[in-house]
Amino acid sequence: DEEFNELCFEFGLELDEVTSEKDIISKEKGEEKAKGASDTVLYKIDVPANRYDLLCLEGLVRGLQVFKERINLPRYEKIIPAQGEGQRLIITEETVQVRPHAVAAVLRNITFTKERYDSFIDLQEKLHQNICRRRALVAIGTHDLDTISGPFTFTAKAPSEIKFKPLNQSQEYTASQIMDLYRTDSHLRHYLHLIENKPLYPVIYDSNGVVLSMPPIINGDHTKINVNTRNVFIECTGTDITKAKIVLDIIVTMFSEYCEKPFSVEAAEVVYPNGKTHIYPELAYRKEKVKPELINKKIGISETPSSLAKLLTRMCLESHVIGNGNNIEIEIPPTRADIIHACDIVEDAAIAYGYNNIQMTIPKTYTIANQLPLNKLTELLRLDLAAAGFTEALTFALCSQEDIADKLGMDISATKAVRIANPKTAEFQVARTTLIPGLLKTIAANRKMPLPLKLFEISDIVVKDPNTDVGARNYRHFCAVYYNKSPGFEIIHGLLDRVMQLLEVPLNEENGYTIKATEGSAFFPGRCAEIFAKGQSIGKLGVLHPDVITKFELTMPCSALEINIEPFV
Repeated sequence: DEEFNELCFEFGLELDEVTSEKDIISKEKGEEKAKGASDTVLYKIDVPANRYDLLCLEGLVRGLQVFKERINLPRYEKIIPAQGEGQRLIITEETVQVRPHAVAAVLRNITFTKERYDSFIDLQEKLHQNICRRRALVAIGTHDLDTISGPFTFTAKAPSEIKFKPLNQSQEYTASQIMDLYRTDSHLRHYLHLIENKPLYPVIYDSNGVVLSMPPIINGDHTKINVNTRNVFIECTGTDITKAKIVLDIIVTMFSEYCEKPFSVEAAEVVYPNGKTHIYPELAYRKEKVKPELINKKIGISETPSSLAKLLTRMCLESHVIGNGNNIEIEIPPTRADIIHACDIVEDAAIAYGYNNIQMTIPKTYTIANQLPLNKLTELLRLDLAAAGFTEALTFALCSQEDIADKLGMDISATKAVRIANPKTAEFQVARTTLIPGLLKTIAANRKMPLPLKLFEISDIVVKDPNTDVGARNYRHFCAVYYNKSPGFEIIHGLLDRVMQLLEVPLNEENGYTIKATEGSAFFPGRCAEIFAKGQSIGKLGVLHPDVITKFELTMPCSALEINIEPFV
C-alpha cells in the first residue's frame, strides 16, 4: 500500500484512502448495516478533473505502466470499413432545436468479463458526471450491434410518438410516460429537466424502427449490452461537438484493448442534415514543438533535451529531440484532450521529474509581507477581550433562516441575507448577518457550565450588496454576550468602554463615540442602545428580549453587544 501510495504521488495522483465496502458502509450507516459487506481492499484514488483518460482501471493501469517504463504507449488506430459496409448514423434537421450533434463508433469482437463490463459502465457514468456536465453537454449510449441493423437515424419527435421499452423495464411506454416513470427514480430524475420542456424529444432508431435510445435519459432495453456482447455500437449525442468527440475518443481508446485486434476501433460515418459526412472517431494525433530551455526555466531545473523527452514519453506524450537539441517534438495522443498549451506539456515534464526533486530556491523578487490591517486589529482585540475575562467562540458562518430572522423577531427580507440555493441541511440555509445567534446557540450547548457565561466572537458576517461585483459584502463584526441570573447590562457596557479605550476612541460626539437609546426587535424595550462612532452607527448593545432567550432554549437573562470594527482599522 505504501509503495502504491508513493507511485500515485509521483504520477501526480493521490491515494485518498485504502478501505473496503464494509468500512465505507459502517462509517456512513453504522456497524449493523455493514454486516455481510465485502472485505475486499479498495483503493480510493483522486484523479485530477482534466485527466479523463485515468477515470477507469484500464486507463489508469496503462498510464502507470508507461510511467514505470514497463510498456510503450499503444498506438490507437481506426479501421475504416469498405464502402457500404460500415455503420452510418444519419442526423435529421429536427434535432437542431434539442441536441444537434452526434458522433459514433464501433468496438468489434470485444471480449468482456464481469470486471471489464462493470468498468465499461462505470467509465460512462464518470464521464457523464464530469466532462458531460451531468449529461447536459453529452450523453453516451452503448448498444449491442448484433441486435440491430444500420443505418441508424438520429431524429427528434413529439413525446407521444416515441414508444419503446426502456432499459430494464418489462413493458413499452411512450416518452411522456417514461418521464413520469423516472420522476421518482433517484438516479435518472436529475436528467429529466434537460429535455422535459422541449416540444420534440431526441431519439435514435435503427433501419427497422427499433429504438436504440432517447438521449439523454435512457437507452432502449432491446439493445442492452451484457458480458457476452461481442460488437458494441457507441453513440454520443450532445449540444457541444468538441466534448462529444473527446468522450467518444476516451471510451474507444480505453476499451479497444479488449478487441480481437487490440487498440483498433471501427469507424462509423455520420451524415449531417446538409448532406455532408464525417468519419468518427477522429482519434487525432497532433505534433507540438517546445523548446527545452522553456521547460527547464519554467520548472527551475537544468535537464538535457534528451532526458526531458524521456520524461515526457513516460507521461504518455511520445517525444523526440529535433534540430540539434533546439526543440522537442511532442506527439499528443487522442487520450490527452487536456493538453491545450505548452504549459500543459511543461506541467507533465515537472510531474515526471518529481516535484520533490526540484531544488528549492529563494525567489529573485524581494518582497516583505505584511499582515492585513483588519486581521491585525482582530488579533490585538482578541487578546485583550480574553484578558477582560471573556471566552472566545468560533461558530459556523452558515445558519438557518430562523436563527437570524424569526428567533430575533425580524423578517427574513429585512436581513439582506445571502441564501444557499440548494442547502444540504436545514441548519445551513443562509450566511449569517449577525453573530448573536451563534453565541446564543453556543450558550445553549453549554448550559451545564457554571454561571456567568461570558463569550465573544470576532468574525465576518455577509450581507447582500448590489454595488459589489459578487453581489454581497463581508463585514468584520465583534460580538459579546453575558449570561447570568441578572442581565448584567453594566458588564457589557463596561466591555464596550474597554474596547473603545483600547482603540483610543474618546467618549464624545465630535471625534469619539456616543450611545443613544433606541429600540431593536431582539432587545428588551427600553434596554437597548445604538452605538455611534466616526460619524456612523456601528452597532447596538442591550438586554435581550425574553422571547429571543426562550427561542434559543435559554432560561436566564442575557445582555449582548455587537459592533462593526472595520471603521477602526
